Amino acid sequence: MNSKLDQLKSMTVVTADTGDMEAIRAYAPVDSTTNPSLILKAAQMEAYGALVEEAILWGIHHHATASRIAMRLAVNFGAELTKIVPGRVSTEVDADLSFDVEGTVAQARSIIEDYVERGVRRDRVLVKIAATWEGIQAASILQKDGIDCNLTLIFSLTQAAACADAGVFLVSPFVGRISDWYAKHEGKTYTVETDPGLASLKQIYAYYKAYDIKTVIMGASFRNQGQIEALAGCDSLTIAPPLLDGLAKDMGALPRKLDPHSAAKDAPARMYLDEKSFRFMLNEDAMATEKLAEGIRIFSRDMQALRELVSKRLQMAA
Repeated sequence: MNSKLDQLKSMTVVTADTGDMEAIRAYAPVDSTTNPSLILKAAQMEAYGALVEEAILWGIHHHATASRIAMRLAVNFGAELTKIVPGRVSTEVDADLSFDVEGTVAQARSIIEDYVERGVRRDRVLVKIAATWEGIQAASILQKDGIDCNLTLIFSLTQAAACADAGVFLVSPFVGRISDWYAKHEGKTYTVETDPGLASLKQIYAYYKAYDIKTVIMGASFRNQGQIEALAGCDSLTIAPPLLDGLAKDMGALPRKLDPHSAAKDAPARMYLDEKSFRFMLNEDAMATEKLAEGIRIFSRDMQALRELVSKRLQMAA
């Protein structure tokens, strides 16, 4: 029998959630996602020193800010990843811009220009944006410009429904972080049948399939292999290397768990959201409100750390 990873690949697009290129080569995913936390970690690895050096030298030559150099570094990693995976690479807009429509649109266009400069077509890239109201509006503008977006930090059907209305290419529901919140607040340990993170993604999946929404659902943020197996058949799953390794070594059977036809039968009612209803419904969901805010803070913190790393390198080169 094939490994569970191979079986999963037969029904779901497998994406690597890492900036470590050697790990990606080992598991042969279709796509790859990064975020500021992953880029910060990879940038400190000796194996990728040349990518950091290129960004620093470019920044010196162009008198660029540390922020601009940090974004070039993220694109450097993404461009290298496109040489490894056959599909798409996600690169994230600065979390500082999560409530800035114009700033998000401008930086997203800059990211695409950087990729095109390296010979990477825009259809190989997803611009990753936090799923705030402003982020979703920015994505709507970008999608109309032919720039496909990955709306991240999805913790609720409210966010997913608004993303669908905006014509977003892909959404990333964060399964593990939802489970973490409920475990902390309810003091419970969950099975795959009771896991609230899994229930949230399944609700989004049912909603999209019932109303023929073409937005891709890419489950993210997994805490264990069981969560991944429970979502076999989802459009896409982005998985960290340790869990990819576990799936690759497991030779057990992996049945399909999500099917668009059966899931659609349990779909929630169609939602039509304007800004007021979006903000109110998100506010009513304490978990989604808290985890979205926390996720933005974490990514912002790690992007700032990346800028500081760049600043130190610039001082050394002066």
